[in-house]
Amino acid sequence: MGSDSKELLGIEPLELRFPFEFMKQISCSMELTNKTDDYLAFKVKTTSPKKYCVRPNSGIVPPRSTSSVVVTMQALKQAPPDMQCKDKFLVQSAVVTEGTAVKDITGEMFKKESGNVVDEVRLKVVYVQPPRPPSPVREGSEEGSSPRPSWSDGPNINYQDMQATRESDEPPLSSAHKEPSEITTETSPLISRLTEERNSAIQQNNKLREELDLVRREISKQNGNGGFPLVFVVAVALLGILLGYLMKR
Repeated sequence: MGSDSKELLGIEPLELRFPFEFMKQISCSMELTNKTDDYLAFKVKTTSPKKYCVRPNSGIVPPRSTSSVVVTMQALKQAPPDMQCKDKFLVQSAVVTEGTAVKDITGEMFKKESGNVVDEVRLKVVYVQPPRPPSPVREGSEEGSSPRPSWSDGPNINYQDMQATRESDEPPLSSAHKEPSEITTETSPLISRLTEERNSAIQQNNKLREELDLVRREISKQNGNGGFPLVFVVAVALLGILLGYLMKR
């Protein structure tokens, strides 16, 4: 924080503590307290925007009031080395005029070069083992109304804007969930072949029906003339047997 900055928002806690669990989304909250008589706009950034969801990621805090922000960490498949997390968050705040809406917030508001009164607070991310409660001594040294840490990010830290809403909040589907689509892909040629055979059988059935109707008409003509040849009787019998076989299929 530069010498031309002014402490605007009080932020608790100064460390985002996540009880680490595999394949589970975990949330923690922080309180933004406006210590001034001005309206303050804020924006939350992080070094890993795809890993976290922040609601709201920007907003307006009225004078002498507090706003809550919920940070949700996406489900992780494996634990990081030594349970250490290098992710960091940056909370920017700036004085704005009364009546400023959330949709009016821009990145230019938080640049000191713009002439605005701005403030920046950096937060660390800490993983906590759920089965092991933190030591009371350690908690007392990290929590409470201690002054802001004076650590520096260094020149290579890249804070990025958070997305207002995320469509990938839920963990990705496991391989078990993907099996139905794989089975469908493998069996699709068999289904196509069976469909073609069924359609062919239906066409043959219809053709035989037409031929049977033709034979019956010929028989009727022969009856009208006083008789009909034996060949027609045999043909009708054969067509009837074949039609019955196809119907069973």
